[in-house]
Amino acid sequence: MAPTKAPWADAGDDDEEEEELADELGELVSPSSRPAQAFTPLSASEFFEQALEVTPDGSDAVFRAYLTEPRAPKPPGTYVLAHHGGGASALSFAALAREVKAKSNGELGFFAFDARGHGKTRVSGEERRGADLALDVLVADFVAVVRHVFPEPKGAPSFLLLGHSMGAAPVLSAAPLLQKLGYTVCGVGVLDVVEGTAIEALPLMKGIIQKRPTSFTSVSNAIAWHLNSGSIRNPTSARVSVPSYVVPAAGGGTDSKQVWRTDLLSTEPFWEGWYTGLSQRFVTARCARLLVLAGQERLDRELMVGQMQGKFQLEVMQDVGHYLHEDDPETLATTLVAFWRRNTQVLVLPPKIGAARGVELKQVGEA
Repeated sequence: MAPTKAPWADAGDDDEEEEELADELGELVSPSSRPAQAFTPLSASEFFEQALEVTPDGSDAVFRAYLTEPRAPKPPGTYVLAHHGGGASALSFAALAREVKAKSNGELGFFAFDARGHGKTRVSGEERRGADLALDVLVADFVAVVRHVFPEPKGAPSFLLLGHSMGAAPVLSAAPLLQKLGYTVCGVGVLDVVEGTAIEALPLMKGIIQKRPTSFTSVSNAIAWHLNSGSIRNPTSARVSVPSYVVPAAGGGTDSKQVWRTDLLSTEPFWEGWYTGLSQRFVTARCARLLVLAGQERLDRELMVGQMQGKFQLEVMQDVGHYLHEDDPETLATTLVAFWRRNTQVLVLPPKIGAARGVELKQVGEA
């Protein structure tokens, strides 16, 4: 069954480590000098060309997805396939998707979807039993969505897989599975997560999450909190992404009190599974590798060795927080487009001695 278009939602030391994590998640709202319109929601249609509802065969979920098609000189082109972090949604990539389109002259497409328990994705029985965010479930979802939207591997676009924070885990695990199915994965990108530091921070996460507001008076108030707390530093991105991070409280309407869409505390049993083995899967990925960090995040031992061996490209962004793709989508888009161009150049292989003078064309990432 082909995906169906969905309606657009309009307007709709431990102490030191804890302080750093709090900076990423934000504190309580402080007075702001921003005008009221700075907190009004923006439509996803300003950033993506289409919204889809994707129901993979045999899945218990209906996934909300967003895409902008590539306008490649030679189809089928390449898509960035992005997986968001915990508590976020596909629309955390909205501003980045628009910048990628601009920086690539429309040649690089963008696809992102809401994971189960997030955004507008609906899962049968989820309200009763809670969201299952175990790594194997997230990986199965990612592969199933890709296979549903791009059912023919040989005729499908090539993919640049991109994962932010938690989202890096399913992306890195899905990459070899997609390659085994015959899809071309030209690269993997990881945004602001390092296995060693992530696991070290897990004991602090519960307290940090509990410091967040439990509700907001409105969607605009939720946007204001994210901006005033510094959790997100880009008003444009916050206005399109944050509305998908909250939902009306039980029994309320869209103008009523808003609560978090995702109960992050309930996901605690899955945290360690997301990050264990992340660095090893990254440095052994059979394609180009890109790691983008916010500020001077330290590398763990496996990544330090990998960097010294030249196994991946490392980029450090300045003046951004954990949501670096929201804070500075323009800079990140420039990095992604350059990475994509460098790793999808056509290789011209010389003819064998004694053979007819012809050439064999391959793209980087193809076997």
